[in-house]
Amino acid sequence: MAAETSVTGTAELAALQTGGCTTEQAWALFDRLPGIRVAEVTTGRWRGEELDTGHPLDGVLVASGWYGKQFDGPDSVHPLLFADAAGTVFPVDPRRVPLSLAGKVPLSGVRMLRSMLPVLGPVLRTRNHTARLRDVEFRGVVSAAMVYDHLPIIDHFRRVDAHTLFGVMDLRGMAEPYFFVLRR
Repeated sequence: MAAETSVTGTAELAALQTGGCTTEQAWALFDRLPGIRVAEVTTGRWRGEELDTGHPLDGVLVASGWYGKQFDGPDSVHPLLFADAAGTVFPVDPRRVPLSLAGKVPLSGVRMLRSMLPVLGPVLRTRNHTARLRDVEFRGVVSAAMVYDHLPIIDHFRRVDAHTLFGVMDLRGMAEPYFFVLRR
């Protein structure tokens, strides 16, 4: 059954990523996927991808140089990894990222800011882990969730397959969910 679920989930996710989708379609897939416990989450770097649902954040993270997330252990998570033009990946302190500007600054402006990463990098970078993983019940399923240390954000994960997680950002005050994919 688990293998069947992962094949179906993988195919459904690929279809949603190819053609874009609605928030309702993303929720439908998320709710069908099985949970993944913190103990099952593979440590290391995970490459991030956006799922276009028309959310104000759609395109912003990719345009800004978002790479993904890094799980070093349950209490040691880098929730935001970015890559500069040379491909160097580095952790960023989420408190230094102006999420409130999402949807208000055109993607061309975000891309311009990315070109300034060599200058802004030292201000944005951190060596400290700024999130933790916990098993949390969300939408009726207990699954791994990444809890930010200093922001009202919880990223909830479901298992797509052995190398893919489907995530949703739960940000206090955000009207619509922001969906993303992590791959190892």
